[in-house]
Amino acid sequence: MEISSRRYIQLGIFWLLLLLIVITDLISAPIALFSGIVLGLVFGNPYPAKLSKFTKYSLQASVVGLGFGINLYQVAETGLLGFFYTAISLIATMVVGLLLAKLLGVEKKLNHLISAGTAICGGSAIAAVAPAIKASEKEISVALGVVFILNALALFVFPFIGKQLQLSQEQFGVWAAIAIHDTSSVVGAATLFGEKALEIATTLKLTRALWILPMVLITGFLFKSEGKASFPKFILFFLIASLFSTFLTSLSEVYGWLTLLARKGLVISLFLTGAGISMSLLRTISIRPFLQGVVLWLIVATGSLLAVYYVI
Repeated sequence: MEISSRRYIQLGIFWLLLLLIVITDLISAPIALFSGIVLGLVFGNPYPAKLSKFTKYSLQASVVGLGFGINLYQVAETGLLGFFYTAISLIATMVVGLLLAKLLGVEKKLNHLISAGTAICGGSAIAAVAPAIKASEKEISVALGVVFILNALALFVFPFIGKQLQLSQEQFGVWAAIAIHDTSSVVGAATLFGEKALEIATTLKLTRALWILPMVLITGFLFKSEGKASFPKFILFFLIASLFSTFLTSLSEVYGWLTLLARKGLVISLFLTGAGISMSLLRTISIRPFLQGVVLWLIVATGSLLAVYYVI
């Protein structure tokens, strides 16, 4: 009876919060993520078998929807700029990650997953690289757990730091896209900072995600395996949405509604992401890989912040 009552409370709180997010504007992106984390840690993941996959597709659909509010010329401009920024960031992150792993004694495959997730796009990069190195479920879970925790922290910390340092919209957009792991937290943090920051962060983040394919190919070569690359197709749909928004301007009112729905979908995705962080997930993370992930992230975040602050 006690277990059954706890389950009823868990599901009741989950669906009540989700309903409030869907039909009202009372719960912002940070509150949604925080509420999900509290729910997951106190009562556990309400739907452990389904939540991860649904969250993934909800996020991807939201990012595509945001494309209807972004001009293609902005995408092209940021994309060319982003290729240079992300290339430097990726190489530096993988090198520093390797040095930290040797210093802390983190196993080779686990280091590669954490470093790839930090360098490119969090969970998506980890999922794509894992088959190429034949990573175990435990190694994948640990790497994902480290990334999820730091993503949740970034959503709260980055906008605060950006405002304290009086970063411009462009500076914050570039910084968030380079230093935050997953697309959900990048878009969420940029949304809190401003419209221009959101445009830059989204397009630059998707440019960063394009490195998944070469990363998987290089990984397969280094680990002497035949892993298959899992290219994030939602990037293509994002560009198509931007194409419609740029050249078919007669539907601008429709694009406005789609963008609003996408932002609502983003808040829902952040809540679901938080709900997926449970005590069982935290127990899978040992101190050394977690410390590596934290230190690596701090180095990337600090280095990229200094770069955008003094260069851009």
